Amino acid sequence: MTTQRPTSRSQRLNQITHEPHSKLDALVKAHAPFETPASFARFVVAQYLFQSELVALYNDAELSALIPDLPDRCRAEAAKADLADLDTEVPAPVAGAVNNPTQAEALGWLFVSEGSKLGAAFLIKRAVGLGLSETFGARHLAEPAGGRAEGWKTFTRTLDGLAFTKQQEAEADKGALDAFNRFTVLLEQAYAAELA
Repeated sequence: MTTQRPTSRSQRLNQITHEPHSKLDALVKAHAPFETPASFARFVVAQYLFQSELVALYNDAELSALIPDLPDRCRAEAAKADLADLDTEVPAPVAGAVNNPTQAEALGWLFVSEGSKLGAAFLIKRAVGLGLSETFGARHLAEPAGGRAEGWKTFTRTLDGLAFTKQQEAEADKGALDAFNRFTVLLEQAYAAELA
């Protein structure tokens, strides 16, 4: 008799974030970040805001004990360097950043941030069309050391291997959903600033 293998935590997080992820993809496309360098700069503003809000999570000692290369995975500095390349001011923080989440909730946020590196493989190709690269203007989309797929597999293996209570599962779900919603807010803010 074969018992059905339960869905892994990372698979479940992918499933529950499918809708906000699709909405966010549509929103990004609507803002056409690859039409002009100015539009791409607004996109980098949103990326920088999001990544800078996660710096504390990437440097958290307890999370780093679970994921040893976690501090190296943070892209806030790369996005900041991109802003300089694009002659764009570093934006002021936007109220509502994640604040002191539980460990499980923080892992939900990191799941979204790390997962976005897979999508960045497609984005960097589009950025090249604007004359940008992994060393100028689109550093935050660069391939991580060791490769995108390997970095993601390592992260999800760790995430899936943790023993969580029901409460912690719910917190991880909340973190992942909140992360998508937050990036959506920051993206809207970044493009609205252009019109101000």
